[in-house]
Amino acid sequence: MSPAVPLSEIKVEHVTFPAAVKPPASNNTLFLGGAGVRGLEIEGKFIKFTAIGVYLEDSSLQSLAAKWKGKSATELTDSVEFYGDIIRGPFEKFMRVTMILPLTGLQFSEKVAENCVRIWKSLGLYTDAEAKAIEKFQEVFKEETFGPGSSILFTLSSHGSLAISFSKDGSVPETENAVIENKLLSAAILESMIGKHGVSPEAKQSLATTLSGLLRETNENVN
Repeated sequence: MSPAVPLSEIKVEHVTFPAAVKPPASNNTLFLGGAGVRGLEIEGKFIKFTAIGVYLEDSSLQSLAAKWKGKSATELTDSVEFYGDIIRGPFEKFMRVTMILPLTGLQFSEKVAENCVRIWKSLGLYTDAEAKAIEKFQEVFKEETFGPGSSILFTLSSHGSLAISFSKDGSVPETENAVIENKLLSAAILESMIGKHGVSPEAKQSLATTLSGLLRETNENVN
């Protein structure tokens, strides 16, 4: 099933997220579910660090429709369970994190690792396998530096493996830099973006708005 309403690109600051992307380590073209800025309040000023785009496989619509069709964008935005169904759904996801301000690989991977470990420990899921996955994750980023406009790309397979790629411009490379086989790590990285304490409320809201419309159209087409 293809997305049932025409989708368009989304601009976040100077970053353009195209309406569809074929991710590295995938044979599928995924549609843009939502995009938004990630920033922090520092000394009374909102500083924008990165722009985040979240792409989904078309089969996500069938997976989500049974529970969420007919819900408004506001209802979806307010539902932790809705985002949980996206995070753990049996379909491909692709996330592009594009720098607005420069960042080192070490800075990025340390923050992501911290968020992942916090999520796992709160759920009682932190084991040796996750510790090794985080170690490998940080190793991939150790020598990297990301200037404004460069991107970190995550492809999450339907069975839970995580492919990591880098791009110095807006292009999407055909191959990945590394693959980590750890389902919990894949889920935690997406969770850190759009979960209960996700770093980009703007991307979450954008995702809810897009999917509310798509699921309504999907429902009408089926009927």
